[in-house]
Amino acid sequence: MTLEEVIVQKPTERAPCTGKALEEVLETAKANDCLTIGVYESAKVMNLDLDSVSFCVLAFDEEFETDIALQIHFTLIQAFCFDNDISIVRVNDMQRLAEIVDDKSGQLDAHCVLITNPAEGSWQDPALEKLHLFCEESRRMNEWVPEITLER
Repeated sequence: MTLEEVIVQKPTERAPCTGKALEEVLETAKANDCLTIGVYESAKVMNLDLDSVSFCVLAFDEEFETDIALQIHFTLIQAFCFDNDISIVRVNDMQRLAEIVDDKSGQLDAHCVLITNPAEGSWQDPALEKLHLFCEESRRMNEWVPEITLER
């Protein structure tokens, strides 16, 4: 899908294709051992090896509403991503995100998931490119952290 095709889509049309693309990218990254899962683990990777980070997913849930520390972490991660041109999205179903990244119980702390490049270089994925284009277009519409709905 080209940027022009993404632009002409209505937001309701973009959401399903981006949800599927995100799931594809997460599964590919998992197979290539290119996922970092967890707020603290992600912060460490961003601090130590920023160039390896390709994409960031933040998962909002009920805990986010009441956990001030988590809100602060999210704010710092978002600012870090913006400052370093890392595409970032949010999802509203942390349990589904945890299932996708291979925790069958859904109990994994998947509030933040980073997609990183493998040690031997960057990997090309059409679904990842689609997500980058989606984020770029969303920023043009002043939606700095677009939300993606993951299908069950």
